[in-house]
Amino acid sequence: MSRNKFGFDPIEDPTPAKRRREPGPMGTAVREAAASLAESTEGLVEQRRMNAADAKAWRQAQQDGRVLVEISVGEILTDALPRDRLDLEAVASSDEMEELKTSIRERGQKEPIEVFPLDGGYQLKKGWRRLTALRQLHAETGDARFGVAVARVSEGQGGRIDLYIDMVEENVIREDLSFAEMAQVVIIAASEEGVAADELVNRIYASLHKMKRSYIRSFVFLLQTLGDVLPFPKALSRNLGVDVARKLQSEPGAAGQLGASLAGAANPEAQAAILKAFLSEQKPASKPAGTRSVKYEFHVGASKVTAREGECRILSSVDFTSIDKARLRRAVEAFEAALREA
Repeated sequence: MSRNKFGFDPIEDPTPAKRRREPGPMGTAVREAAASLAESTEGLVEQRRMNAADAKAWRQAQQDGRVLVEISVGEILTDALPRDRLDLEAVASSDEMEELKTSIRERGQKEPIEVFPLDGGYQLKKGWRRLTALRQLHAETGDARFGVAVARVSEGQGGRIDLYIDMVEENVIREDLSFAEMAQVVIIAASEEGVAADELVNRIYASLHKMKRSYIRSFVFLLQTLGDVLPFPKALSRNLGVDVARKLQSEPGAAGQLGASLAGAANPEAQAAILKAFLSEQKPASKPAGTRSVKYEFHVGASKVTAREGECRILSSVDFTSIDKARLRRAVEAFEAALREA
């Protein structure tokens, strides 16, 4: 080592070099434990967050009726809502019920029923035929798989009218209800709510075309007018029922005589014959002889309309024979429905 100009060596730094300290076994274990704890805490927090989200989604699904559960058929009651069927015993013993039972026996219950909680139990909202088929199969076979029903539990049931809407909408969509059955639902709901039946037709059957709602109103009037004297309401065709209701509306005093005639109807065919005979009867003259009838005329576009008692004549350049018969019929039905609504 070279000396400096003063003739002595450089003074060495008296500060000792720092020694690198390696952690011992205990320190290493503590550090690893701390790191592991931090990772597990983060994982636990994330798991709890996911569990909370899953629980919230589950509760929402339950509330929306999107969760299917198994309920013993003996725990499901059907007396909270009058069913939308006029003859439940006939339905329960019908060929269609046997076909449904065969399907459930071979393939199981594919479509869930719908229930709502009431007074600590469950009441049926939708699926009377499926529930009846399961009960019959369980009674006939004793098989435990027919002793439970796959059900959707509806928590937010709303008011009574909402329950009626939910009950009928499935059968209405499938066109499985007669007009008399649809009218009967309205009459029962109206009596419970203390309102006019006509006011409920649009609420309960809001999804139907206004023409079909008009037919239902006609059947409501028919059932309210004839009551129990109409022995086979479910068998009554749409056109015949609407025509009879229309005549009863124009001749209120005819209901008593018609009811007496219907008392002798032994089957749907006899009932139809009596109603058709009633329609063919001539309306008695309501004006004294010599009374001048009222007549008036007006134009709608290129058509001339002449109106008098019992007659509405339309003169037009249109060739009505060139129009499809079904389309023309719908137009006339819409015309008559508009007159009744007015």
